[in-house]
Amino acid sequence: MIGKQEVINAATILKLNPHIVEKDYVLGWLLWGIANHESLGGQWIFKGGTCIKKCFLDLYRFSEDLDFTLIVDKPISEDFLKQAFSEIGESIYDQTGIEFPTGNQSFDIYLNPRGNMSCEGKIGYRGPISPTGKNMPRIRIDLTADECVVLPPIRSSVSHPYSDSPKGGINIQTYTYEEVYGEKIRALTERTRPRDLYDVVNLYRNEHARPAASVLRDVIRQKCEYKGIEFPCLADIERRRIELEGGWDSMLTHQLPVLPPIDGFLAELRTFFAWLEGNIEPPSLPPLTGLEGEHVLRGSVFQLPVSTQTQANLESIRFAASNHLCVDLTIDNSARRIEPYSLLGGKDGVLLLYGLSENRLRSYPVNNIQTVEITNQAFLPSYRIDLMSIIE
Repeated sequence: MIGKQEVINAATILKLNPHIVEKDYVLGWLLWGIANHESLGGQWIFKGGTCIKKCFLDLYRFSEDLDFTLIVDKPISEDFLKQAFSEIGESIYDQTGIEFPTGNQSFDIYLNPRGNMSCEGKIGYRGPISPTGKNMPRIRIDLTADECVVLPPIRSSVSHPYSDSPKGGINIQTYTYEEVYGEKIRALTERTRPRDLYDVVNLYRNEHARPAASVLRDVIRQKCEYKGIEFPCLADIERRRIELEGGWDSMLTHQLPVLPPIDGFLAELRTFFAWLEGNIEPPSLPPLTGLEGEHVLRGSVFQLPVSTQTQANLESIRFAASNHLCVDLTIDNSARRIEPYSLLGGKDGVLLLYGLSENRLRSYPVNNIQTVEITNQAFLPSYRIDLMSIIE
């Protein structure tokens, strides 16, 4: 098990509560345990927001639940689940020292509106910074046995940017990116929660991973037909604008270092639906290239050979870029506001941040950046944003 200081350092870099980071750490090991359990690994398909964060896009809001679709030919009982997670807990404890007390596990099995089995589980844990008393944190696990799985599941790598990552990594059966994205779009129409709006627009903005609109339409169509609901449309969501605005802060603030204004997401939703319906093609933005010998760097800031403070600065910049927000930099005691686009490495090993400031393209040595403040000023990108990374 990693130490308390590693959790605190990661929380400092990510500008999050240490308990959110600890939960992300424990989630990684719980996924390892599920993937390697002989009765669950081949029968459970990982999906949902945590799947996006852990398996597809590292620069994504932190999620706190694990969602699975089950491929089963017989009902799953509470006794079976308790036994399976007792075995998983013992296996993880042997590897890490993370505790999953069996007395803090519960499984509520019920029939969903279609009369089929679903389950909500709660798994208590004691990690590097968890309290030692009875009020330990829990991870919620949602299980559904009757989802419409449109595309064949795949094996995906799980991001676990901590020092005790298991040899060989963590690999688990998941929905494809197209399918998990399609689920998010269906959910936006069906329940219209603020986090679904954030997810759908944020994923659309990431052109590196954007699927073909035609594939996404087919996935959504089949899922909506199975659920007996209409295909998503903009008008249905706009009718619930007041509800979305009212819950924006309370639902998302604790999962993000800075909460972007909702106005930009609502505005871009129109563009998203025009693309989804096949009426427009997103603009193909030019890449921002540097001088000869400089190359774009992608990937987790934890992999860069820089100080913790510089990692924290870069993570703030990456978050701002993905949310199309300007940042205020202090460099050599001088302040400037920029639109961030790319991180480039040169032959001499210097890391350079490229961005637009006062409509001029500029580069800034990363080690010279003293402070970074994410602003509420949105920008419409003029170049392709290359600060986001895809998990390979």
